[in-house]
Amino acid sequence: MYNDFAEVYDRLQDADYGRFVDFYEKIFQKQGLAPELVLDLACGTGNITLPMAKRGYDMIGLDMSVEMLNIARNKAYEENEDILFLCQDMCEMELFGTVDAIVCALDGVNYITDYDDLKKLFRLVQNYLNPGGVFVFDINSVHKLKNILGNNTFVNEEQGIFYVWQSEFSEETQVCDFGLTFFEEAEDGSYERFDEFQQERAYTIAEIKDAAEFAGLEVTGFYKAFEFVTADDNDERIFFVVSKKIG
Repeated sequence: MYNDFAEVYDRLQDADYGRFVDFYEKIFQKQGLAPELVLDLACGTGNITLPMAKRGYDMIGLDMSVEMLNIARNKAYEENEDILFLCQDMCEMELFGTVDAIVCALDGVNYITDYDDLKKLFRLVQNYLNPGGVFVFDINSVHKLKNILGNNTFVNEEQGIFYVWQSEFSEETQVCDFGLTFFEEAEDGSYERFDEFQQERAYTIAEIKDAAEFAGLEVTGFYKAFEFVTADDNDERIFFVVSKKIG
């Protein structure tokens, strides 16, 4: 995942990363937390990790893509930010100690396509999260993967990249397959083609709650995107706050 795509990822992403970090800080405040050490799961090219480091958090970025992490490390070096980056699968992560908070942005959790692996992730979160800490993440909802992205084809061209995105949603597995074909324009006007295949699993709010409780964690909030309004499975993006109890 994200091999050749790592080079063009930032050019295609139009997410407002500052808005994510703002919302994380509102959640921290709402939970009465002042975390110092924060883990960014599926950190990609560091678009959440770097802004959080600039706001004074001691950051760890974790991702399974070497290519993505290389870009993130270069960004951190250029910005003179001292960030520990780890190349690991988040469902198999091994940290050096515990952290005060964990974040995972832009449907990173959806890429866990096996429910048992999701439970494994929550067990690891429970192990590495300090008591009273929170795990904040957002998902593409069942509604979005099934009815908006699923069984559709998207064609777009921007910043010298033409791409076709074909999606297929399986009712049986609740997994949406993404086949992406990119054509990147070279300096001489020719185009280089590369292909990417990705999968996202649709999870209901109830499934997320059950997996968290299985690991001894508690879902203390699930919200519509960027607002403290309780979400439901018909919302396109849902933010979860999962807490580790004290004692």
